[in-house]
Amino acid sequence: MQINIIAVGRLKDSPEKELCERYLTRMHPNPVIKEVEERRNLEDEVLIKREGELIMASCSPNSKIIAMDETGIHWNSQELASKILNAQQNTKTIDFLIGGHNGLSKNILDKADTILALGRFTWPHMMARVMILEQLYRAQKIIAGHPYHRK
Repeated sequence: MQINIIAVGRLKDSPEKELCERYLTRMHPNPVIKEVEERRNLEDEVLIKREGELIMASCSPNSKIIAMDETGIHWNSQELASKILNAQQNTKTIDFLIGGHNGLSKNILDKADTILALGRFTWPHMMARVMILEQLYRAQKIIAGHPYHRK
């Protein structure tokens, strides 16, 4: 099964990029990070709509869409692992969607199979990539029965 992280913005050389690369090298198979970017000189409403169009165009056909939004549900690491394990039987691709500084458009949230939150805090969208990758790595280890995750 393929897992994609579709995110607004380009991750330049930074500590966040180093952490993303660290988790990507540990994971097999590796999730694919697809970056989309729109010019920032647009009004917020136009920008979020355009970003949403670019994100949806990057989604895989018939994928399970998990939109990351602070209003979403909360899973723990074991629940995420269980959802991924179950999805492996029903779908070929899971797309995790991360919006830009304005978040995701209502259109994307309406189309998502699941809206997932990374807790109640608001996180910078570049940090959200690292957090999702760590949780995906953890989920792989839980599924494999590896002791990385401790209850």
